[in-house]
Amino acid sequence: MKARSLYRPALAVALVVAAVAWFTRDRERPVAAGYPAPGFEVFDAQGGTVSLADYRGRVVLLNIWATWCAPCLEEMPSMQRLYETFSPDDFVIAAVSIDAPAGTSDASGNPGGDPFAFASRLGLTFPILLDPSGEIQRTYQATAVPESFVIGPDGMIYKKVAGATAWDSEANAGLVRRLIEGG
Repeated sequence: MKARSLYRPALAVALVVAAVAWFTRDRERPVAAGYPAPGFEVFDAQGGTVSLADYRGRVVLLNIWATWCAPCLEEMPSMQRLYETFSPDDFVIAAVSIDAPAGTSDASGNPGGDPFAFASRLGLTFPILLDPSGEIQRTYQATAVPESFVIGPDGMIYKKVAGATAWDSEANAGLVRRLIEGG
């Protein structure tokens, strides 16, 4: 009888550990090429919400950026050229600004900005989205800005890039083209 009572607490602990592992399994998944892209919800220019699910069936270039980021400014024109190459029915850029509101600072002390004025100055026509909380950085395990993810129509991540890149290069445009064509 005494031996059986010793097993009960151990069994209870094992069940709790198994339950925690089961319910947090998606949080432990790496955010990298070859893995499903985590869902997200951010705001559009009108204050509505946009989620990754809204883009299902299209190739998505998810770009996490900020107006105070010099490399972001450097890469945005190449993103615009890539955006103009493909039909919006097949390809979308989800450029998510993590700027704090203008006149304030974020938790790291970076100044807030106006992502829409920034985009207008650069002549950007792809969707500018907002996540002033920076939650998307945590969700995508981003360590800096810009950080970008090419997500296929199937919801899988095909490429992750930390730092600025030439998005209109043949290699990047070719990847988008292959994903659109299903290969």
